Amino acid sequence: MNLVTGATGHIGNVLVRELLERGERVRTLVRRSKRPVALEGLDVELVQGDILEPGSLEAAMKEVEVVYHLAAKINLSAGADPETERINLEGTRNILEAMQKTQGRRLVYASTIYALKKPTNGSPIDERQPFEAEHSKGTYDASKAKASLEVLNAVARGLDAVIVCPTAVTGPYDYQESEAGRAIRLYMRPGVKFLVEGAYDFVDVRDVAEGFILAATKGRSGETYILGGDRMTVGEVAATVWAATGFWHPHLKVPLTLAYFVAGLMSFYHDLTGARPLFTRYSLDAICSNSRISHAKASRELGFSPRPAREAIVDSVRWFQARMKGEAFAEIEREAAT
Repeated sequence: MNLVTGATGHIGNVLVRELLERGERVRTLVRRSKRPVALEGLDVELVQGDILEPGSLEAAMKEVEVVYHLAAKINLSAGADPETERINLEGTRNILEAMQKTQGRRLVYASTIYALKKPTNGSPIDERQPFEAEHSKGTYDASKAKASLEVLNAVARGLDAVIVCPTAVTGPYDYQESEAGRAIRLYMRPGVKFLVEGAYDFVDVRDVAEGFILAATKGRSGETYILGGDRMTVGEVAATVWAATGFWHPHLKVPLTLAYFVAGLMSFYHDLTGARPLFTRYSLDAICSNSRISHAKASRELGFSPRPAREAIVDSVRWFQARMKGEAFAEIEREAAT
């Protein structure tokens, strides 16, 4: 039996699908307030609980051999956020405590590339970089770095655990619209587009899900594995989306100084509308910083072999298009019924 926390998220629901395809039994921890649209139609056992409620975790872990801990709050802003800290750090501590009460389980913990210290000389980022919270750019980075260190401390006390660090994940089944998915949707919409200089490492969500399973079966306890793909510029991502949709969009390159100025106003946009900002200083920092990331260790030790990132972006576009058509058809049916 496998337990997946965060199963309604992008990586989580694809991981569940991959496990089921392999004939594995899957149990998911779902909050009572959560409507698991991403899990509809899947043969999974749904257990109500929360990583912030320790009492619910012991019951969820009964007869479980592998725990995939993906539940987290993603916040790509630079400001402090106590809720992000609480969910990502305290929630992970609760998982570790629940696992340590029963021997024989393996944990695969979903950290992030953002939690690793960035090399100062511009060399490729790899697993030799330690987890570092002190110089993190935001609460999300810091909380994931601290949680990763908690996992390593638990390994030192005897827990069997592996850490994986995905880069920017894209691809189908993006029900909650991930950060990469939001960018793709933005480039799909009509109108003039504004681009900035920058690049990042993009990887297919299906390959990441397989990477989690490879980590569970082949990963060495106490080790960290980066699950990355290809480095693509912002312009290359946009051009790939436009080629997939068949629509070219007029676009302008915006100087980084102007982009950072506008990003500074996004907090006011969020306060006024409650909507997620289109971009932030944090996201600009990500695409403007060192994006040369190596997944050689995962390939060498786990057999991780990701498909081209362009293929992942095209499949993401196709999935969003199919989902929009399905929603439009459902709306027509509702109107006809009334």
